[in-house]
Amino acid sequence: MNDKINSNDTSQNGIDRFTTSFSTSTFEWTESIAQALVVMVAVLAFIFRIATVDGTSMLNTLHDKDKVFILKWNYTPRSGDVVVITKGVQYDKPLVKRAIATEGQTLSIDFDNNTVIVDGTTLKEPYILEPMWRKGDGVIPKVIPKGHTFVMGDNRNNSMDSRYKEIGVIPNENIVGKATHIVFPLFRFGAIK
Repeated sequence: MNDKINSNDTSQNGIDRFTTSFSTSTFEWTESIAQALVVMVAVLAFIFRIATVDGTSMLNTLHDKDKVFILKWNYTPRSGDVVVITKGVQYDKPLVKRAIATEGQTLSIDFDNNTVIVDGTTLKEPYILEPMWRKGDGVIPKVIPKGHTFVMGDNRNNSMDSRYKEIGVIPNENIVGKATHIVFPLFRFGAIK
């Protein structure tokens, strides 16, 4: 009879060890998942994010509904970068445009010859869709003010950008970051040039 009691005690100890091991394992998995979620939220909030292109102002570089990867961490706008902007002067939607000139740079647009001149050098712009004929209704500054960036879409004749009062020259704090890659649709996946 003592043998039966001992075998029951042994089997109970095995169940207790299994329950404790299962509980510990479950807690460890839950803790690992929670830590991964915290890291993922921090990365998405401070380092990069994904944005959706709205419209055709960046054709042929970007298409309507493309999803782009945005690098945010410690970003300073540079001429030629494709940037995502939180808003324009009077425009409430996020914008995706190309930075043409940044603070302190001189800027001139020759609409007759379809050229953009930054710091006395004519830009080579293989990315534009067609010759530019729309001038806009805003003031194009000769020198970009401190802390601002002048932006235009690659589809210049179908782009609300810094040439228009509604958008204006963009304060750098309104630039979310640089769009570096198309991530969706998958057949368009790749670096943005």
